[in-house]
Amino acid sequence: MSLSNSTKAALRQAEREGLTLLRSESSSSGYKGVCFDRRLPSNPYKLRFRRGGKIVTLGYFATAEEAALCYARTPEGQATAAAPPVPPLMTAEEALRQVEEEGLTLVRSAGSSTGYKGVRFNSRYKSKPCEVQAWLGGTKVHLGRFATPEEAALHLARASAAQAAAAAPPEPPITSKEALQQAEAEGLTLLRSDSSSGYKGVTFNSNRNRGKPYQAHVYRGRSKVAFGTKVHLGNFATAEEAALCYARSPEAQTAAAAPPAPPPMTAEEALRQAEEEALTLLRSGSSSTGYKGVAFNTKSSKSSKSKSYWAKAWRGGKNVSLGYFVTAEEAALHVARDLAAAAQVASPQPPAASSRKRKAKSEEQPPDMPADDVVILEGQFVTFSSLVR
Repeated sequence: MSLSNSTKAALRQAEREGLTLLRSESSSSGYKGVCFDRRLPSNPYKLRFRRGGKIVTLGYFATAEEAALCYARTPEGQATAAAPPVPPLMTAEEALRQVEEEGLTLVRSAGSSTGYKGVRFNSRYKSKPCEVQAWLGGTKVHLGRFATPEEAALHLARASAAQAAAAAPPEPPITSKEALQQAEAEGLTLLRSDSSSGYKGVTFNSNRNRGKPYQAHVYRGRSKVAFGTKVHLGNFATAEEAALCYARSPEAQTAAAAPPAPPPMTAEEALRQAEEEALTLLRSGSSSTGYKGVAFNTKSSKSSKSKSYWAKAWRGGKNVSLGYFVTAEEAALHVARDLAAAAQVASPQPPAASSRKRKAKSEEQPPDMPADDVVILEGQFVTFSSLVR
C-alpha cells in the first residue's frame, strides 16, 4: 500500500530531526500515544498521553505519522525513546514457573473464558488480550493487561497475597539492627532514597499509628502505559523493617537488579546542555530559585543531594509537575524543554493541498509565475489569474 504525501513528509521530518516514531501493538493507530477517532474524518488521529498524573490531549491530525511525530517531540516521547527496551512478553510456562517459585496459587474458574478467576479476554488488545480486575480493600481495581491468562493470574495472585499479608495479625516488631541482619541473611538490598524515611518504597507518617509510623508500599501493574496500583504492604516501627518488607517484593528485586541511575546533573552541566539545545532558561526576580517555573521544596532539602527543586508548567489553567531536581538549573532546563515542545505543537501549519484544485491556463499567467502555481489565501487555494482580475 502506497503512503500518502503527509505520511511521507512526517517520516522524512522525523528522520531529519533524529526522532523515533514509537510503535505500539496495543494502539489502534499503531503508534504510542496516538488513537483513531472515526468521528473526525478529516483529522481522525488524536494524540493523548499521561503527563504529571493526568491525561492531556495535544491535538488532532490527518495521519497517524503526523501525530506520532508530535509525540516524539515531547519530553515524554523523548524519555520513552531513550528508555531501555521493554523485556519480552512472559510465556505461560514462564508464568507458571514464577508462580511455583513465589509459592503462589492461581485460582481456577470454570465460568471464566480464560480459565482463571478475575481474568478476562479483551480482543481490542492483540498483544496483551488478558485483563485482570480484583477487589482490593472494597474497591474494584484494574491490575493491567497481559499476554497470557497465566501471567494475568500471576499478578492477581500477587495482589491477593499482598492483601492477605496486610490483613494478617501483625508480627512482633524487630529493631533496625535485626532488620539489617535479616536482609543480609536473605541476600536482599535495602534500596536507599532521598525520601523522609531514607529508603525507597517507605514513607514516614507521624500522624497515624505512632507505634508504627513507617509505611511500605509498591506499585503493581506499572508499565509505560499504565501507572499501576498502589499496594500497601504494612506499617512498621522502624524504617529498616519497612525497607526489608519492600525488598522482599518482586518489584523491589527488579529495581535492585536494574543498572544504577545516572548521577544528578550539576548546575554547570545543565547550563551547557541548555546552550547545546539552544534553549533559554527564563530568569525570575520574584522566584526564590531565580528561575521561572521552578520552586524550592523545603520538605526535601535535608541534604545537598536531595531533589529540592520542583519544575512545573501551567497548562489548561492548572499546574503540571515536570519533576524534582537537585539544582535549580536542571529544573529550569526541563521547563525550557517543555516550553519549546509546547511552542512546536502550537505553531500554525498550512492546510493540506486539495486534490480538487484546478490548474490555471498558461496564457492567463504572467511570465514570472508557472501555470500550475496557486496561492493560499485564508486557508483556500486561489489561482493567480483570479487575483489579477
